[in-house]
Amino acid sequence: MEKMNKAMEKMKMLVGIEVEQEEELQSSNMSSFIDDFNRECTLSTQQRLYGFATCLVSGLACTLLSMLVFFNPIKFGITFTFGNLLALGSTAFLIGPKRQVTMMLDPVRIYATAIYIASMIIALFCALYVHNKLLTLLAIILEFGALVWYALSYIPFARSMVSKVMVACFDTEF
Repeated sequence: MEKMNKAMEKMKMLVGIEVEQEEELQSSNMSSFIDDFNRECTLSTQQRLYGFATCLVSGLACTLLSMLVFFNPIKFGITFTFGNLLALGSTAFLIGPKRQVTMMLDPVRIYATAIYIASMIIALFCALYVHNKLLTLLAIILEFGALVWYALSYIPFARSMVSKVMVACFDTEF
């Protein structure tokens, strides 16, 4: 029974329910606005899963629907970027927005996060304001590469492995 309780506590931590931290905050009386907001806006596990599934399915649908307008880079850039934002936001339902931002700003993936967010902003800027199809297409390629690199930052040793494979594939010395 004790093992089952520990497993449930670990599962709650993975989903973002942090009971121990809430008790510590209440006892220390040192709470910030974000902590107060998180305590007031708690979601049940079922609500978190529904929110995750809804955002993820919507994001994937936008990303897949963007393929229909692939030859119009401006519309493609908008729908593809919006799909990426929805898919990225879906994980905030599982682990919570505060933990999501903390993980994104982790020293291991801070550069990948910055490049990914900057590439989304550049793609939207090129699509909405510049209206240049070539620049929008280049920004989408940059965004896709940044998305892959950002996703690889969550898999241990994945980025170093991909880097070594790319160097081996494109090595010009014999």
